[in-house]
Amino acid sequence: MPKSTYAAVDLGSNSFHLVVARVVDGEVHVLDKLKDRVRLAAGLDEHGHLDAAAQQRALESLSRFNQRLRVVAPEHVRAVGTNTLRKAHGESGFLAQAEAALGHPIAIISGQEEARLVYKGVCHDLQDAGARRLVVDIGGGSTEVIVGEGEHILRADSLFMGCVGYTLRFFPDGQLSDAAFDRATVAARLELGAVKRLYRSLGWVNAYGSSGTINAVQTVLQANGWCDHCVTTEGLGRLRRAMVEAGSIDALSLPGLKPDRAQVLPGGFAVLDAVLRSLHVPHMVAAQGALREGVLLEMLGAGGGRDVRDDTVRRVRDRYQADGLQAERVERLALQLLAQVDRAWGLNDGESARLLRWGAQLREIGMAISYAGYHRHGAYLVENSDMPGFSRGDQWLLAALVLGQRRRFHVDRFRALTGQQYPRALRLALLLRLAARLNRTRSPRPRPWIDLRVEDAAVHLTFPADWLDDRPLTRADLEGEVRYFAEVGYQLTWDAS
Repeated sequence: MPKSTYAAVDLGSNSFHLVVARVVDGEVHVLDKLKDRVRLAAGLDEHGHLDAAAQQRALESLSRFNQRLRVVAPEHVRAVGTNTLRKAHGESGFLAQAEAALGHPIAIISGQEEARLVYKGVCHDLQDAGARRLVVDIGGGSTEVIVGEGEHILRADSLFMGCVGYTLRFFPDGQLSDAAFDRATVAARLELGAVKRLYRSLGWVNAYGSSGTINAVQTVLQANGWCDHCVTTEGLGRLRRAMVEAGSIDALSLPGLKPDRAQVLPGGFAVLDAVLRSLHVPHMVAAQGALREGVLLEMLGAGGGRDVRDDTVRRVRDRYQADGLQAERVERLALQLLAQVDRAWGLNDGESARLLRWGAQLREIGMAISYAGYHRHGAYLVENSDMPGFSRGDQWLLAALVLGQRRRFHVDRFRALTGQQYPRALRLALLLRLAARLNRTRSPRPRPWIDLRVEDAAVHLTFPADWLDDRPLTRADLEGEVRYFAEVGYQLTWDAS
């Protein structure tokens, strides 16, 4: 498969999706799509645990995806998990199994990040000249609501309501009654209550719906002659009457409705009905793009020059008024040190350099709170801020770097990282610490070349002759680092050339 081939995997609460595409002269051409209805949210209990049946359905789906992905370069594959995997906090063992079945890492993204990627995926193919638009994505466990203009998002929210969750909650016995629809719709409108006025005040020209529920509803309405290429409240009223007349999910059979979609249609319908009524949407059009297309486009952007994560880091750094010149000095030296050891330490994957660069840019943002413990404050801000482009795992790793830049290492935070992230993060933190200590005076003068050699856990620096003799503060900092390095199993030594 040529290097211009990319693949995006969307592990949703209702369905898993895979899209494979090729880039030709800047244009994206879809080569293949796969979809499995796994209903992951149906297997999640109130304690955040997935039952064995849901796990098995997911692993079987991921194994099928694995075969299709074997001919795509690993660096051109990105898999993201959404609401149910966000909630399955106690299932790190399952996540490891899922990554093994898929053959690729799985990034668990926040609701805000999901909304951003949905908007990106939906808007790519729109022909509305960048007019202000409302985008709604009803998933299995959450609903993303976004208002944007062109490429810019003005407001985005991820709400705790979805087609699987609401079907299980309000139609547990499969019976379809007016009372059940009323309860579901009221609950959804209450969920929307905190944001509806804000969205209505922003306004929009066009409204689009993304993913399975809106596409299924629009197809059914068109097949029955209840609407013309869009979803309206009048059409939804007719669909509700038809579902109540059917009496149960098992008896639900309408032109245009697929049997597997019928199993989660009542809950998705209630959410869609509430959105149109609460936000005063007269009609909504089903869009072709969705989260997976957004992931694909984001990957193409990151590979082709502009990485949204660079913009995010710069905005966060500037928001907390960190010293940009000092950040650049630390970054420059950290990358010089990395280039000398990246192969020996297994850090020559490209992403390690990016993480180190971002860590250098963000390492002092905690000073906006207090100098005392600024590494702890900074780590908290990185871990808990809305950072477009970053998965939760990315933010945890970056927060560990910021936390580990000075004083004791907080090894428990590093060990909490999954898979190979622990040794990588620890080694990047060692490099960041050295770069920060050697730039403590914030001197703008260029630094001489500093040689770095490593052999497993042995770390050796070679300085120019007499350089350290003129810098007693730097020598004292390095002597202090010897103890901190030893706490995590590394030996730091140095000499002069």
